[in-house]
Amino acid sequence: MAIHEKSLIEPERLLNHETLVVDGVDVSGSWNTMITPRTLRDYDDDFEEIIQKYGGGENVHRCWQCGSCTNSCTMYAQNVQFNPRYWIYLTRLGLKDEILKDKDIIWQCVSCNKCTNICPKDVRPEGVMKALAHWMQDQEITEKSPSTHFDEVFWEEIYHTGRIEDASVMMGFFKRTNQPLVQEWLMVFGQRMMKYMPVAQMIKMGLNYAITPRTKSWGKTGEVLKAYVEEQKEVAHG
Repeated sequence: MAIHEKSLIEPERLLNHETLVVDGVDVSGSWNTMITPRTLRDYDDDFEEIIQKYGGGENVHRCWQCGSCTNSCTMYAQNVQFNPRYWIYLTRLGLKDEILKDKDIIWQCVSCNKCTNICPKDVRPEGVMKALAHWMQDQEITEKSPSTHFDEVFWEEIYHTGRIEDASVMMGFFKRTNQPLVQEWLMVFGQRMMKYMPVAQMIKMGLNYAITPRTKSWGKTGEVLKAYVEEQKEVAHG
């Protein structure tokens, strides 16, 4: 029998024999590969519960390892190292160190949701991938993703002014992610917008970018809102 997902096994644990005889029976051929056993003691009993507190990870405990998620995965078809079923298995066992070995590819989930649509137990594997990625960011194991930077800039604007100015958020995002403030696509977008937008509206947008207005009577509302959000995050994730 072939060993499926052989790529998940450390090469040093794979024993290959040209011929193999066990108890007098020649089992050469498909049976000539053996896996040496290992004992894992470094696991976290609470890890599954931690991931369940992240959005998308709530149903990870329902997985029965049928493998439908991995078989349908868009990324697995490109890279067999990207394996949702395996990571869900590790999450349930609390083997964080094993998951961290793949920290550079877990974030590559493209959210096609094929895995979630086919899952017979409503595990939402795509959500589990996102939950693992967010946990790694919170633990500062991985760098923040561009979407996380955008989310932070977006909320900082709300906390400070009580409203959103698109240009201000976009420039803040570019600065945070070390992107050039003047980009070719942005120039084309601006030129087309100027072609049809009333002059008065363009002047208003320019003033709002230079002097970002605040919502009337916003006062300390932003500080209260920020404190509440941080409190809820602490309750959810510890």
